[in-house]
Amino acid sequence: MSFLKRMETEVLIADGAMGTLLYSYGTDSCFEELNLSAPSQIENIHRAYIQAGADLIQTNTYAANYLKLKRYGLEDSVKEINSAGVKIARSVVQSGTYVLGTIGGIRGIKPLTISLEEIKRSFREQLYCLLLAEVDGLLLETFYDLEELETVLMIARKETDLPIITQISLQEIGILQDQTPIDESFLRLEEKGANIVGLNCRLGPHHMLETLSRVALPKHAYLSAYPNASLPAYIDGKIQYEDDENYFKKSARPFLEQGIRLIGGCCGTTPNHIKAFADEIRHAAPVLSKTVKQPSVKKAVETITISRTEKPIQDLVKNNRAIIVELDPPKQLTTEKFFNGAKALKRAGIDALTLADNSLATPRIANEALAHLVNKKIGIRPLVHISCRDRNLIGLQSHLMGLHTLGLHDILAITGDPARVGNFPGASSVFDLSSFELIEMIKQFNDGLSPTGKELGQKAIFSVGAAFNPHVRYLEKAVARLEKKIQFGADYFISQPVFSEEQLINIHKKTKHLSVPIYIGIMPLISSKNAEYLHSEVPGIKIADHIRQQMAAVSHDPIQAELEGLTIAKSLIDTAMDLFNGIYLVTPFLRYSLTAELTKYIRQKDKQKESQYAEAEFQ
Repeated sequence: MSFLKRMETEVLIADGAMGTLLYSYGTDSCFEELNLSAPSQIENIHRAYIQAGADLIQTNTYAANYLKLKRYGLEDSVKEINSAGVKIARSVVQSGTYVLGTIGGIRGIKPLTISLEEIKRSFREQLYCLLLAEVDGLLLETFYDLEELETVLMIARKETDLPIITQISLQEIGILQDQTPIDESFLRLEEKGANIVGLNCRLGPHHMLETLSRVALPKHAYLSAYPNASLPAYIDGKIQYEDDENYFKKSARPFLEQGIRLIGGCCGTTPNHIKAFADEIRHAAPVLSKTVKQPSVKKAVETITISRTEKPIQDLVKNNRAIIVELDPPKQLTTEKFFNGAKALKRAGIDALTLADNSLATPRIANEALAHLVNKKIGIRPLVHISCRDRNLIGLQSHLMGLHTLGLHDILAITGDPARVGNFPGASSVFDLSSFELIEMIKQFNDGLSPTGKELGQKAIFSVGAAFNPHVRYLEKAVARLEKKIQFGADYFISQPVFSEEQLINIHKKTKHLSVPIYIGIMPLISSKNAEYLHSEVPGIKIADHIRQQMAAVSHDPIQAELEGLTIAKSLIDTAMDLFNGIYLVTPFLRYSLTAELTKYIRQKDKQKESQYAEAEFQ
């Protein structure tokens, strides 16, 4: 009799965690590879769960797909590892015990890091291996991304009539990270052919029961639950979970009352946890009706009460000239020169001061601190860079919440230079997100939602800029990245400094179709050494040969070199002003007098043009 048939009249018990036990035994590498190198170890764990009362055990194949095995150099062993996983499980099952072929989700909190096409290829390979090894059913578990789960479910359903269990993992009670309610997601999975829908991982019994209380009994599928033992703790360098099996035993009946017909365990659970479930409700009659708890009525996400008194950065260039100047935060604790520069730039007439985020992976005073001070004390509008390099997802979300609280709403989302290029080459680069995902995350804040789908209680009003590097061999590819960033929510672009009139014209030609504005970068050179360093060593910057030659010609005289750098910058500005309304000036080495002078030059040129237009109209 199939386990689906048995579940018509009785609750079945599944097994618990495999990785938790292997980790406790000292294994801290690829668990699935042990199917080949230590099969008896896997066999003993399966046997322990069966002895504890499990009716179904899952193969040790959770991450046995091409994409995840590649991390260990095992991508060519997909067939061997999956086949061995089924063989080991088959060797210990008894009559009335079933083997589930397990396939884990690939996408996590960062769904865009891996394309669906890659996932499909990887999934199909693993699926065929498990089907050929003759499993009794499939367990698709730990899927955070509903799109991924629906996609692989449809592939599996097309290839087999075996029972399919689909299990979602949640960051927040009752909703997925894309804000899909859990009951809606279960319905969608049921409609696409899942025989059992449920939850696993992330949540312990308490929060999993709270989520299930909001779910009606499916019409054609059954419900499953594989809770974690607890929240993990990090003790003496190891991740540990609570091992209170009595707590699991007490939660068994409440799970039964929520309509669960298949119950097992996930992270932190052991045979003792499964025995606690089995002793209490194994083969119990399932409930056929339940009262669905309505979630408490929440206030709608508030519209932000602090209205923007200024136009968003992207709107400053609509029919007007706008000038953004970058002034790097100091590398030391002395700030007098920085604030003097900010005051001078304000007097010169800039529209916003942009502050880099530890540029070139070199530590500086936190830009949000200086941004807050120049805004409050000097009255300059700050534009804060956020680098993906220095903060994980937790830090990025906290940072955005802090910026919102400080009233800093203009952001430039960048990937950031790798840590190895800075003066701490041993430091780690985080890169939990790409710049694309960071842009999307910031825009999600504007909807009042965190990356996990949780309401933030208020909608942010961030204006999101993105970086543009035109110094590439094929400009069309760089423009394609801009188009992709627009799709993710970029409101405007700020370019790397450009050092060629010809390049300015080409950039305009290739980007004029874009729906968002570009602030084109101009940076005054201060010496021939400066020009050669930027050209040869700084990522993303290339300087035209004739400009480097001009700077080399005055290399003997520092004052003349600085004047020559200003002359070159003004010539570039003359061309840029005819093509772009947004100008982005980069201040070299806190020499703010240079960018202040260029700001005045731009303002004066605009006034002259206005006078010329006025005279022409009068005549």
